[in-house]
Amino acid sequence: MSTKFYIILILFFITTFAYTQNMQEGFTYLETGQYIKAESFFKAVLKEHPKNKTATLCYGRAVGLLGNSEKAVDIFTDLLKTYPNDFEIKLNYAESLLWNKNYNNAKSFYETLIEENDISFPALLGYANTLSNLKIYDEALIYVNKALEVSPGNQNALTSKKYIYLGYAYQNQQAQKYEQAENLLKENLILFKDDKDTLLNLANLYIIAGKLDEAETTYNRIGNTENNKTLALNGLALVKHLKGKDKDALNISNEAYNTISNLTDTVLIQNTKERYIQALIWNKNYKTAQTLIDTLIANQPNENWVLALRATLNIYKSDFKKSVADYNRILENDSTSFDGNLGKANALKALGKYDDAYQSAENTLKFYDNQKDATNFIKTLNTQFTPFLETKASYTFDNGDNEAYAFLTNLEFPTSTRFKWVANYGYRTTSNSVTNNKATSNNIALGLAYQLLPNITFKGTAGMTSAKADTDDYTQLLADVSFNIKPFKLQVLDVGYKREIQNFNADLLDREIVMNNFYANYNLSTNFNLGWFTQYYYTSQSDDNTRNLLFTSLYYNILGKPALKAGLNYQYITFKNQVPTIYFSPEKFNATEVFINLIKDEAITKSKEWFYQVTAATGYQFIEDDAKQSTYRVQGALGYKFSERSLLNLYGTRSNIASATAAGFTFTEIGIRFKWYLNGKPGFMK
Repeated sequence: MSTKFYIILILFFITTFAYTQNMQEGFTYLETGQYIKAESFFKAVLKEHPKNKTATLCYGRAVGLLGNSEKAVDIFTDLLKTYPNDFEIKLNYAESLLWNKNYNNAKSFYETLIEENDISFPALLGYANTLSNLKIYDEALIYVNKALEVSPGNQNALTSKKYIYLGYAYQNQQAQKYEQAENLLKENLILFKDDKDTLLNLANLYIIAGKLDEAETTYNRIGNTENNKTLALNGLALVKHLKGKDKDALNISNEAYNTISNLTDTVLIQNTKERYIQALIWNKNYKTAQTLIDTLIANQPNENWVLALRATLNIYKSDFKKSVADYNRILENDSTSFDGNLGKANALKALGKYDDAYQSAENTLKFYDNQKDATNFIKTLNTQFTPFLETKASYTFDNGDNEAYAFLTNLEFPTSTRFKWVANYGYRTTSNSVTNNKATSNNIALGLAYQLLPNITFKGTAGMTSAKADTDDYTQLLADVSFNIKPFKLQVLDVGYKREIQNFNADLLDREIVMNNFYANYNLSTNFNLGWFTQYYYTSQSDDNTRNLLFTSLYYNILGKPALKAGLNYQYITFKNQVPTIYFSPEKFNATEVFINLIKDEAITKSKEWFYQVTAATGYQFIEDDAKQSTYRVQGALGYKFSERSLLNLYGTRSNIASATAAGFTFTEIGIRFKWYLNGKPGFMK
């Protein structure tokens, strides 16, 4: 070989080495994430050497990593045309497809690369990331593990594995496969001990699954790291709220709020302010919450999280129209907002705009597939419009030797969110062991309920009663017509007319006394736990007697879950004519009592759980001008919810308070009730 050839070869290597050295600056920019400088550097190189493969490849990477993924795909596509067999260019082309979110194309291309070289670390890891983006997490785990076999301990692969686990767990969580999700997160914690992201996901999973003790333990574990203490306190406050311990929630949130001056993370600062204001709202400290929200609104008038706080406050204060206005503003800013869509659904439901509430909840699910809060909202709303059958059987007796057995069944069949058919049938047989009087009655009625306006609902039933007594058999018309009105926030008014037959005992049923009742019920709630209920009846009877009955109750809500309230009741009754030998009909009757009521509402009770209600009251009654008499009243119910569609409960009452039938007596009733929803959802839904 000639000397001239060696000289040319030596000069080539020297030139190539020098050129590579000249591009080292650009390589450093890429390696350190300075992509703007890298783009400028390699763009300048390509002006002088437009066909340089290495510079073109590096330029394509810089462009893609800066976010211009389409251009990057074009660059690597052109490179592939020139160098169709260059494996490194193929790898970069595949990665550019990932940047451009062309996951299906990336999947196919990575598969060809792995066939070509099944121990290529970039190919294996890129394929794992592609599968992860396609939510094919089980296969993604296989290939990220293969990548780690090729390059043990590689930080990029480990990071990918962590997020594959997180994505896989979230996928199971969304499918409500909570145990599988928990196992995946725990596996992640074996690999990445005390990893904050994994622990946060685990705590959130426990909250969704209702495992509040486990959630509390997890947040405490997060808080063991000093830098995460405020983050943990925010989570603990939420857990305490969900446990019904709102005072504890406020104390914890206040502790977190006091750390804000030491925080630098703007997201954490926002979340801490948000949780503190929420805790104030949970504790009904509305004035303080309003002041803080007003300050935030003044500085950030169009921020969604601030608008959501104000909307939440107004929900708690029953200013639902104001809440809807704020949720609409949130959705104008971001139509995919979870708070905006589901919050609006709750506010619309409270306003009686049920069709719109359904629509908002469905919108939530469009963006958050199978989200539990949204699906539970729809299930709860469905229950309100699902046909159901309710039956009661009872036995009553008193110290006047009266006994009665009764059976009642009610059927409701909604045909839309505004209209439903109603029907009921009742049977009652009563007897007296002293007088040997016996009587039975059969009642049947049909009717409807129609929502005239979101705040006004009409309900009307008409039917017949057929009675058989010792001296008379007869039939009479029954009727019940009422309007349920919500005139203002926190207020409910019922006005109506009811025609019925006095059937408490056999003697009264035998007398065929028709009662025409004109009534009004008014309930006023407040934002400071005080409530007032008043009921008035004017009754015109077929025996030419009339009755006025006034009942009023002032009560205070002590606890929310379970509901505990106590209060004072007052009752006043007067009859035009006094016929004491026939029924209790004083010219004036007054009764006062103090009461306490504890209830776990069946409506919020989950399947396979118990619900209950206990009321105890004591006081005095004053009949005419007689001396006062002490009174008592005990009522209770205990039930079990077998499923979302069926429940059963036992109930009982014992009282010595005079009624419209007798004075100086003790009355006892025990019974059983069964409720069954005929369908799993409203009949008018497909």
